[in-house]
Amino acid sequence: MTDSSIKKVLLLGSGALKIGQAGEFDYSGSQALKALKEEGIETVLINPNIATVQTSEGIADKVYFHPVQPDFVTRIIEKERPDSILLSFGGQTALNCGVKLYQDGVLDKYGVNVLGTPIQAIIDTEDRELFVRRLDEINVKTIKSQACSDIESVRKAADTLGYPVILRAAYALGGLGSGFCDNEKELLKQAEEAFSFSPQVLVEKSLRGWKEIEYEVVRDRYDNCITVCNMENFDPLGIHTGESIVVAPSQTLTNAEYHKLRALAIKIIRHIGIIGECNVQYALDPNSEDYRVIEVNARLSRSSALASKATGYPLAFVAAKLGLGYGLFELKNSVTKTTTAFFEPALDYVVCKIPRWDLTKFHGVSHQLGSSMKSVGEVMAIGRTFEEAIQKGLRMIGQGMHGFVENKEIVKGNLSESLQHATENRIFALADAMQLGYSIEQLHRLTQIDRWFLYKLKHIIEIDHKLRTFNHIATLSTFMEPSEFMEYLEAPEFLELLREAKIYGFSDFQIARALGLEAYMTMEAAGLKVRQWRKDLGILPKVNQIDTLAAEYPAATNYLYLSYL
Repeated sequence: MTDSSIKKVLLLGSGALKIGQAGEFDYSGSQALKALKEEGIETVLINPNIATVQTSEGIADKVYFHPVQPDFVTRIIEKERPDSILLSFGGQTALNCGVKLYQDGVLDKYGVNVLGTPIQAIIDTEDRELFVRRLDEINVKTIKSQACSDIESVRKAADTLGYPVILRAAYALGGLGSGFCDNEKELLKQAEEAFSFSPQVLVEKSLRGWKEIEYEVVRDRYDNCITVCNMENFDPLGIHTGESIVVAPSQTLTNAEYHKLRALAIKIIRHIGIIGECNVQYALDPNSEDYRVIEVNARLSRSSALASKATGYPLAFVAAKLGLGYGLFELKNSVTKTTTAFFEPALDYVVCKIPRWDLTKFHGVSHQLGSSMKSVGEVMAIGRTFEEAIQKGLRMIGQGMHGFVENKEIVKGNLSESLQHATENRIFALADAMQLGYSIEQLHRLTQIDRWFLYKLKHIIEIDHKLRTFNHIATLSTFMEPSEFMEYLEAPEFLELLREAKIYGFSDFQIARALGLEAYMTMEAAGLKVRQWRKDLGILPKVNQIDTLAAEYPAATNYLYLSYL
């Protein structure tokens, strides 16, 4: 049941146009405002970014186009006198601002109540030293580390832990100031950058090469917990989640690993006392069940938006309701309209998130990816298989790619170097290497990417090679009469291959290029030709299955069609 004393809520919005904030938290803030409006609560939004949904007319009752900074927020609190504030829907900027308002006594002075996760729990997760101490209390493993407040203590910590190490700045946005250091020269340079973003820097023992796994966890004030979604980074630890291809649900975990990390996530959120939603990030040893907790985000994160869209579970909407005092069992699932928000979503499909960069627009910028985020957006693709999802995603990122194969040449220079040091084009370097005959073991050694993902990508290459053996089809199609030509199309081996290619994410144009149709017609015409062949042969999506399900669950029709695309 909601708290009836809540009448007017101030929400700290998604912030200015900047990597790590901007539109990335527009989704969570908009959903929270929608949840508050549904309860008849007056809302005041602070967000300087006019290019967002949450600043549109009718979303919030009042909008202040001011920076999400303590001095501006203080003056708005003084003017509007809200009784409550939401901190966890505007990303790291909003969280930092809220903590500062609390520490400066502004919230106490004006009697503003923090909804959802208590402010001390936020501080416990953001202050790296406190965070490690809190998890030690429940015997949960964290990365061996030391919190430092000056350059000299950073140097001593690195000597004690032993190189390589990673530096992480506390309260930092998008991994700003973080990076791996293999020697003292790199350490001092990185430390100087880290301290420019934060007064506290954590020196951690490097676990580069371990898997990175995330869980989105929800808890209400009655201590009920569910894990809404778990995700796995395609890239190993060492590359920021925002820079990595992310797959949901995880594909390479054993059942024991999955449930061990799930149980730990629930244990952590209960101990820290988070109410609403949080994101738990793990490093997992690929050769054992050994793990380390990297961090806990006591807020909606960029991953939360992905998890919401991937599962259909409205994380931000539910988190806002939980902050008002509801229990999970009191809220209806907004997709099914019948079950409660207490049910964990079950995915019978694969979701693939692929980041988008604009690094080519800037001269002198490093293209190497690391623990600090450079991506400016991302796409999400849904498929029945990993191969289908990743090929769809690669077509959508706006780089003129058609999937994993049959693309223009993009990776130039030393191929082994391109594989070893991640850049925005490493996925295409993998395609080139596989075409050249690199073995799975060679690729794993160079990239540390899990062999499961590499075998799946190799499967796409194998289908492509099979299609190329049918290049006589393209020649015959130009010289034979359609009636005579159909018997070649209807050959069982070609029919089966065409069906297999579509199941694993090949576009009609990719198939046309593999068959060599471009030699006889334009790119567009080649793709349309294959599309017509498919229609004539009856190789089409199982739309009737979707229609049957949609008739049974009319409230979930849009969600069903999305999941079957």
